[in-house]
Amino acid sequence: MTRARRPPGAWGAAAACASAALALTGCGALPPLPDPVPTALTVIAEPLPSSSLPSSSPGGALSPDGFDAAIRMSVRIRNVGCGSLSTGSGFAIDDHTLVTNRHVVSESAALEISTYDGRDVRAQAASSAPLADLAFVRTVDPLPAFGGLAPTDPVPGASVTIVGYPRGSRLTMTTGNVIGATTDPLNENLGEVLVTDARVELGSSGSPVLDSQGRVVGVVYARGEDGASFVVPVSTLREMLDDESQVSPAPTCTD
Repeated sequence: MTRARRPPGAWGAAAACASAALALTGCGALPPLPDPVPTALTVIAEPLPSSSLPSSSPGGALSPDGFDAAIRMSVRIRNVGCGSLSTGSGFAIDDHTLVTNRHVVSESAALEISTYDGRDVRAQAASSAPLADLAFVRTVDPLPAFGGLAPTDPVPGASVTIVGYPRGSRLTMTTGNVIGATTDPLNENLGEVLVTDARVELGSSGSPVLDSQGRVVGVVYARGEDGASFVVPVSTLREMLDDESQVSPAPTCTD
């Protein structure tokens, strides 16, 4: 497999981003995001029963507003840096904690978080793991919903669903299957990571990968040249959550 690296610097130019085969976050300055967050759902790869709103997502029960927990737990993250702007995705694991990628929140001056219904959530602090591309963001305001973590990593052939905000725009659901595992192509010292054929785009970094029961089985952190997704497995996420010594405050652009 062809190896790739992050663009030079915290946020490279757009041309540098385009040349990196596996980088996922927006690398250059992006235009202002739409306000509020679009609530229509874009479905990629495999058609789902509904057109704009899901009749159900994997394992989720519909809430009174017509969205299930898998949709409600996902958030859009805008990283306002020192002279730069980039976007990513994330998801809630409790009332005040989000999971995303380290590269989504690094080198920030401020983090702006939006929920599925266009509500802004204030970020309190971000921490990241030096040996894995994962980060945790504590929020001042409560999050709409959070999902559970699967007990084990998915096996090859398992169906998965990715919910996030590619390119900082529309809430999007993509479906696919786990192809297998490979050594981390970005040399983030993750060891083995999962590969799925669910297509992702810039800004999908930090999106939750869900199994057929709506449980989190991994976190999107990179994409291949063909749009396939590379995923930090839930076993690695659990290790980070179980050992606070593996995380530290995320670097800001003023450090």
